[in-house]
Amino acid sequence: MRYTGKGLTRRGLMRSAMATSGAALVAGMPAGRLLAQDEPEKPSEIIVRAWGGSWVEALKAGVSNPFTEMTGITVRHDLTEDNEIQPKIWAAVAQNRMPPIHVNWDTTTNATKSALRGVTEDLSDLPNLANTTDLAKPVGLDGYPIVNTYGYVYVLAYRPEAFPDGPPQSWRDLLDPRFDGRIALYNDGIGFHFPAQVAGGGSLDDIPENMEPCWDFVREIKALNPLLGEDPDFTAWFQNGEIDVACTISTNALAAQQNGVPIEWTVPQEGCKFDTDGLWVPQGLPENELYWAKQYINFAISQEAQQVWLDGLGLPGVVPGLTPPEGLADDPSYPTEPEDFENLIRISSEVQVQNESEWFSRFKEIMQG
Repeated sequence: MRYTGKGLTRRGLMRSAMATSGAALVAGMPAGRLLAQDEPEKPSEIIVRAWGGSWVEALKAGVSNPFTEMTGITVRHDLTEDNEIQPKIWAAVAQNRMPPIHVNWDTTTNATKSALRGVTEDLSDLPNLANTTDLAKPVGLDGYPIVNTYGYVYVLAYRPEAFPDGPPQSWRDLLDPRFDGRIALYNDGIGFHFPAQVAGGGSLDDIPENMEPCWDFVREIKALNPLLGEDPDFTAWFQNGEIDVACTISTNALAAQQNGVPIEWTVPQEGCKFDTDGLWVPQGLPENELYWAKQYINFAISQEAQQVWLDGLGLPGVVPGLTPPEGLADDPSYPTEPEDFENLIRISSEVQVQNESEWFSRFKEIMQG
């Protein structure tokens, strides 16, 4: 599962982009929409909320920098965590104020909460939606208040030297006392709840009614003093040799691997969580800024942008015909065919929206207890 980061280069994308023009972004707009010659005034910048580390670097290479080259609009990245910026956006919309960002790169679950609250703009008129797979469509919502942009797996990443007999076969393998202080999890447990439910002896069919098996397993892991953090932390911890194993999005393991750290990842017998992230635009923007924010998302779901952006993340996109990064074509963290999802856990966005806050609180309560 060695990742080399090869594929379509940013340089190649930029040559293609510059061969066209900013008008290419709006090509194919339905009748009645603004034509290229009627484009509204361009703002000097748009602000896109993003995750830090390798995440924002991939977004810059595949989407933001080419967008700036084509339009002349600077893209500024706000690295406020998604859960922290959410109430700020909600408050701005409720008070009829300018929202703090133009585009939110968000988990689909968090984005769904915002869509149900009615603070998202409609994106169903983006021309490039016609070229996307079903994964781009948010489940359980009318239209496109958000656009899913890729899928990802919360893999079990590990140092091979810590598992000389081969990859860990079960999440319960983490309970070995030698991993005391050398396990890493997200600070709210995201990605870990569902495999923990199975590893704790429970059933996925009991979610959300009976999650006690999950919490029992979390308590077992808590006894081993895991490190708790966010995406950039996992990469740094692996690079610094501070951890042996982590429940993390495969992208973080890839980033460490690209920096020369020997890291592998696997999907244990209990399974791993599969989820999606997306892009959306908050209500309350001036008309011209709304227009260009939507064009940013329209470009982000083009094949050219997805190939470079997701090559940097090592994740499967929502546009057919993308070339998998070298070494990931048959990797469990890069599902593209129905059979690839057989050992992945997918829980509906509706269930997650209704229960995620409670799950996060329960996880933190156990870890802080």
